[in-house]
Amino acid sequence: MSLTKLFKATLSAAAVFAVAGTAMTAQAEEWKFAIEESTGDVQDLYAQKFKELVEEKSGGDVDVTIYTYGQLGTENDITELTASGAIQFSNASPGHLGTFVPEIQVFGVPYLLSQNNEVNKEILSKSPTIYKGLSKDFESKGLKLYTMYPEGEMVWTTKKQVEAPKDLNGVKFRVMTSPILIDSYKSFGADPVALPWGEVYSGLQTSVIDAQVNPIFFIESAKFYEVTDYLIYAGQQQYTTTVVTNDAFYKGLPDDRKELLKDVKAELDDYIFKAQAELNDAALAKIKEAKPSIKVIKLDADQRAKFAEASKGIGDKLVEEVGGDTKQVLSDLRKEIAEKEKDLGKM
Repeated sequence: MSLTKLFKATLSAAAVFAVAGTAMTAQAEEWKFAIEESTGDVQDLYAQKFKELVEEKSGGDVDVTIYTYGQLGTENDITELTASGAIQFSNASPGHLGTFVPEIQVFGVPYLLSQNNEVNKEILSKSPTIYKGLSKDFESKGLKLYTMYPEGEMVWTTKKQVEAPKDLNGVKFRVMTSPILIDSYKSFGADPVALPWGEVYSGLQTSVIDAQVNPIFFIESAKFYEVTDYLIYAGQQQYTTTVVTNDAFYKGLPDDRKELLKDVKAELDDYIFKAQAELNDAALAKIKEAKPSIKVIKLDADQRAKFAEASKGIGDKLVEEVGGDTKQVLSDLRKEIAEKEKDLGKM
């Protein structure tokens, strides 16, 4: 029996006991929330604050149980469990969510989001393209899109200085097994290598790979900086994640519970943007303290423009490969981002 089926069976058995016990004692409603990361990471910060606010605003009538990475299986497992209704909430990041909602892969297009994170905050938390358009593609898969937020800029750890696409020629660059990421790093000039994240440290250590990309908090916790010499901030991508809930579960909630979730989301929109920035800043400080020789390079606007130019065809290629609403979603997001940058600046 697969882990997903076993967990569903366990939940079903638990439900029988819960129903039998209601005659004797009133129990708080339980909402299960599974994340893709470990304790103390960005998704855990979000889930813990979600738990605190939901339990407080419900007056203790709802208990939130958090499951960290691996407790309920892989990223795909927890998305399937949410779609089936076995759990109520989960993180689902675009890297693997693309198998469920192909259009979400637009967030892997290089340089789509702004260099101004205030713009990104407005887009990811309030965009009509996301919450009125893209959300329909979630519902067709049994999911409801609750929110999106960034976990920090995707930073390159390399063994050589990188300031232009030519500097990546011949560099074996580890990426996730996502076609859009593989195409993106080819366009940057690198030789992308799909490698399980558990093999990245040893791969860097033995030169099976020369570089990798992750948010700085993850680079620090996984110690990738120990086996590389440079941290390159190229501005090509924010690592974004979604929080999804089971669509039937949400539709079946009474109005007061839906209002509670709306209020919680509004508070968390502000909280997580500040919390992830603080966590990433602290992680960078830890890296510099642990390895004073590490070189941090932040590419300027002209240098970033060279990578953006090299990868400008990735969006069109994604539209061609995925189809569906992808073209409209990508076009509308670009318009929204440009409009927000007029108000808030490009940075």
